[in-house]
Amino acid sequence: MNLTIDVSHKDNNVTYLTLAGEVDAFTAPKLKDTILPLTKEEGQTVEVDFEQVNYMDSTGLGVFISALKSTKEHGTELRLLHMQERVYRLFKITGLTEIMNIDSTVQGGM
Repeated sequence: MNLTIDVSHKDNNVTYLTLAGEVDAFTAPKLKDTILPLTKEEGQTVEVDFEQVNYMDSTGLGVFISALKSTKEHGTELRLLHMQERVYRLFKITGLTEIMNIDSTVQGGM
């Protein structure tokens, strides 16, 4: 399955990414190319909606770790929203829920 990435702007300081599909070794480069430049705009908040993501592997985690590192370097913020339970578990077992801003509302599996 592919990954669809829709980028919109809530206001001048918030960029909203809506993801749909799977984040894996095949689709992660596209996601990385989209999200990293957004995290380099000082004062920017990047919100990522995971509601329609039904699968993610460690390659996808790597993209979000890179994005988090970039936010720390450039004074931006990253928020992860509406994760499916199986995707949330991946963040939880790796300890990333402790260091990333993840919406506490976890959706049921697809």
